[in-house]
Amino acid sequence: MLIAIISDSHDNLPNLKKVLDYCRKQKVEKMIHCGDLATLETLDFINKNFSGEIFFTFGNMDEGHITDYNFKNNQYGQIQVFPDYGKLEIPKAKPSDEGLAFNRVAFVHYPEVAKQLCQSGEFDFVFHGHTHKPWTEVINNCTLLNPGNVANQYYPPTFALWRTEKNSFELIRINSLP
Repeated sequence: MLIAIISDSHDNLPNLKKVLDYCRKQKVEKMIHCGDLATLETLDFINKNFSGEIFFTFGNMDEGHITDYNFKNNQYGQIQVFPDYGKLEIPKAKPSDEGLAFNRVAFVHYPEVAKQLCQSGEFDFVFHGHTHKPWTEVINNCTLLNPGNVANQYYPPTFALWRTEKNSFELIRINSLP
């Protein structure tokens, strides 16, 4: 399975369109957004242009904008919304002897919280945004990953593609996409 991990869109719809077009061509099934869409219009844009499952958590730039919207049961269209941080179980590539096994995943906007989630020992992978800088490290056998930013602010725009069958990540440079 392919999962796109993005963060810090900040209403940059041209770059977001490139990301979504790439995801469509690659047949990406799920998207995790680690916060800072900025406005409800950007959430609408993702909802209309990505056909897979979408998981979104709030960032600091979402305060006063989309956080004021009345989500029903933490849903917005096909988007599952997590105000503080999200938790998911993603099937591992190969079933173990005990049956289907899962990667335990958390995603949040803030790096300090992400580091605490990794240190908890509860997760295999934790994704975050906020700094706009792509980053990865391993803490207590937990992979901590920041996909960078879609907005093209402070650092060139990037996002991560997770190939779950190999548990490998690829950094996609948005400026290199058509």
